[in-house]
Amino acid sequence: MNTDFETERFANLRRLHKANGDLNYLLEVFGFTLAEQQGYKDIDGMEAIYLYLVNKHHWLPRDVRSMTQEDLRLALHQEMQGWTVPAAAR
Repeated sequence: MNTDFETERFANLRRLHKANGDLNYLLEVFGFTLAEQQGYKDIDGMEAIYLYLVNKHHWLPRDVRSMTQEDLRLALHQEMQGWTVPAAAR
């Protein structure tokens, strides 16, 4: 029973999940930039984001790690202003 409505619904779901995946990928890529800016050694990606937020806000690591990707993007909103995706990550 493949109706046009179902086809469109699944296409919308696919676009939604792809967009969320892309946003999560870009957040982790931002972690590499953040690690470089902060001078972190042997840490990058999501770990750099967690460490940055722990240091900046004095939040507990377990609390930062339990945040959703969406909440992490919100917490890093100011830091991400003007950031562009590195060519190697495109």
